[in-house]
Amino acid sequence: MKLHLTDMAIKKLSNPAVGQVTHWDKLTPGFGLRCSSKSKSFVVMYGETRRLKTLGRYPSVSLAAARIEARRFSAQYKAGAFVTVEPSISFLEAKERFLVDCNARNKPRTVADYTRLLGRHFQFAGELTSVSRQQVMKVVSGLAGTPSEQSHAHVAIRTMMNWCVRHGLLEHSVVPPMKHNTKPRDRVLSEKELVEVYTRAREATYPFGPIVQLLILTGQRRTEIGSLRWSWLDNGWITFPDGFTKNKRMHRFPLSRSAQTLIATLPEQSDLIFPAATNVERPFSGWAWHKAQFDAALDGVDSYTLHDLRRTFATVHAKIGTPIHVTEKLLNHVSGTISGVSAVYNRHSYTEEMEAAISVYDEYLVKLMHD
Repeated sequence: MKLHLTDMAIKKLSNPAVGQVTHWDKLTPGFGLRCSSKSKSFVVMYGETRRLKTLGRYPSVSLAAARIEARRFSAQYKAGAFVTVEPSISFLEAKERFLVDCNARNKPRTVADYTRLLGRHFQFAGELTSVSRQQVMKVVSGLAGTPSEQSHAHVAIRTMMNWCVRHGLLEHSVVPPMKHNTKPRDRVLSEKELVEVYTRAREATYPFGPIVQLLILTGQRRTEIGSLRWSWLDNGWITFPDGFTKNKRMHRFPLSRSAQTLIATLPEQSDLIFPAATNVERPFSGWAWHKAQFDAALDGVDSYTLHDLRRTFATVHAKIGTPIHVTEKLLNHVSGTISGVSAVYNRHSYTEEMEAAISVYDEYLVKLMHD
């Protein structure tokens, strides 16, 4: 049925109790409004087989914007610029395809995060193409009380939808970019808190207890310690290979006497020092659960993240007089005091300086534990 589509006319249209009814616009050929029992969506018809492309739901997409998009699409299709998109699949199937592809390309932690975030927050029923911006942003806005979770959830759904566009499941993503106003963290544990966490780590069982000890003793990132391998150890030093660390550069640093003593007590099940409980060929996982169990036994320690232990490591080194460029070598920072032209010409390994710094740091911790 044909109708001169206006905002007033659309508002007056009632949704059918069952099935779908399409009202075709008299002004723009092939452009119409499809009404179902629960929604109204703009569509455009194209091709010899009279296929329909959904342009978006009303009122999330305005009539004026939908009409412009319909004309643009029709012109591109006639010009041969249209790339055929797969027949619509369900949101659930698209999510499963995305996660399968992620599993082949990403680190296990990334896959686990996407699986959790998409499964917990985005459970849209129906076709992938029927998911609207309004639906997505309602979920994201509802997480405002937990800014970090909100940010991660937004990244997960945006990544998935962009993937769907690249793989021909969607023509455009309904997820907009979003400014995240989360402030950079500056949490540093006090000496009393550091003693409490370190003591708890020495009492906790393998693998999480030793992992936390090494985070404190080395200042490395949690994924680096969680993925540590026996083959990377060499005479009191650890070497992370090219491409493994966050900045993709090889990183070599010394282990303190306490760290070497600790590692010597750990079981050897595979090349991984901390393998996953269900597969010794995969690195440690289940960070959130283990940390929750670990923190439950702490007393007098404010909320902290494992990355705060890395920041505390750097702060203690400043306190004990370690030169900043040596601390940055220990932490594998590339955007610090030795960067740019200086980094090109300064090829000094700082081996002796790092060994001296880590030894003084070890002495500091030992003294702190006995005071």
